[in-house]
Amino acid sequence: MANLLEYVGCVHIYLGPYRGNPIALYLKRTQTGCQIGPKVYPWNDVTGVGETPNKAAADFEDKWKTKGFAAEMCSGPSWEGGIKPEKPAPPKPAAPPKPAPAPTTAGAPPPAQPAHADAAPTGPTPAIPVPASQQTGEPG
Repeated sequence: MANLLEYVGCVHIYLGPYRGNPIALYLKRTQTGCQIGPKVYPWNDVTGVGETPNKAAADFEDKWKTKGFAAEMCSGPSWEGGIKPEKPAPPKPAAPPKPAPAPTTAGAPPPAQPAHADAAPTGPTPAIPVPASQQTGEPG
């Protein structure tokens, strides 16, 4: 059986001061994916292609915007039948390269690390005076 076309939405073109006519958008499902586009000349050269109807709708919107229509010349596309254009996920930024350890010479001591304010102090701990009543074990 031949692939049937499904109506999925429309684009409305305004011809000067006149209202113009809406242009129907159709979905064609194939073995390799989906195609969305109008069947009316001269706009039938714009076709969105994708694995799913939503990805094809997003591809159609991107291609339709490159046609060069001003905002007051057209409206839409308006989608029906649960179609929601699915934009591809933005690429993840590349991980920053890890710094390579600096080569140390055999005779040189390792570089000193700066002390942080919240780090424990190094060296002898100062003695804390203990009251005489606690030294003998008597309750205070």
